[in-house]
Amino acid sequence: MRRTGLFAVALVAALTAVLLFLILPVVAIFVDAGPGELIRSLGEPASREALWLSLKTTVAALIIIVAVGTPAAYLLATREFRGKAAIVTAIELPLVLPPAAAGIGLLAAFGPKGILGEPLADAGIELALQTAGVVVALTFVAAPFYLRQAQAAFAAVDPSLLDAARTLGASEARAFARVAIPCAAPGLVTGGALAWGRALGEFGATLMFAGSFEGITQTAPLAIFAQFSRDFPAALALSAVLVAVSGALLLSVKLLGRTQLLGGAQA
Repeated sequence: MRRTGLFAVALVAALTAVLLFLILPVVAIFVDAGPGELIRSLGEPASREALWLSLKTTVAALIIIVAVGTPAAYLLATREFRGKAAIVTAIELPLVLPPAAAGIGLLAAFGPKGILGEPLADAGIELALQTAGVVVALTFVAAPFYLRQAQAAFAAVDPSLLDAARTLGASEARAFARVAIPCAAPGLVTGGALAWGRALGEFGATLMFAGSFEGITQTAPLAIFAQFSRDFPAALALSAVLVAVSGALLLSVKLLGRTQLLGGAQA
């Protein structure tokens, strides 16, 4: 009994240490500067531009990810073919790729001297050091989060529902749009939230590929890096906004997952 008690104390101590270590820096962002100072700092033009640019580019990246990633995830979830494991691994590679390597890879692929640099230039498309390059970088690092979740969501859809739709005369595309997507919607929304949160906090690949120019490529994370040495309260204010948005996204994912579990239990 005594050993069991000591083990319980050790578990509680471990959890306490984890909570203190992970939560303290987040709480410190809001404690280090008062609300008035944070609000004043958010009124700075550079901060507003960075937040607005982050909103625009992350939404654009999310639209691209959902539009292309949804049918791609459906294919991976409903088909078995040679090389599928290698394709899934390649899709998930950006999850573990160092940010600097991701940025260099984007330059090597889409930069002026990259593999597609000349064709893009001939088409009048510039990505490196441009706002469009920010969208490309965000899409690259965030897409795997959506694809993994969407693939799992489609794999969980009862195949008999799709078979019934096909039996009733629906084409595969119609069954995908009218049956598969609605059934997988909670998982797709969760994947979208995770991808958006990842894109919102992206730093390294964006800096390497698009640079950090105010009003053009300087997103909120890049603005935090640029301001922390010269205007620490402004860096705190932007950090507080990102923490709040990220926390809201994470909470929405948790609530959605709980709602999905409760709905499945009631069914």
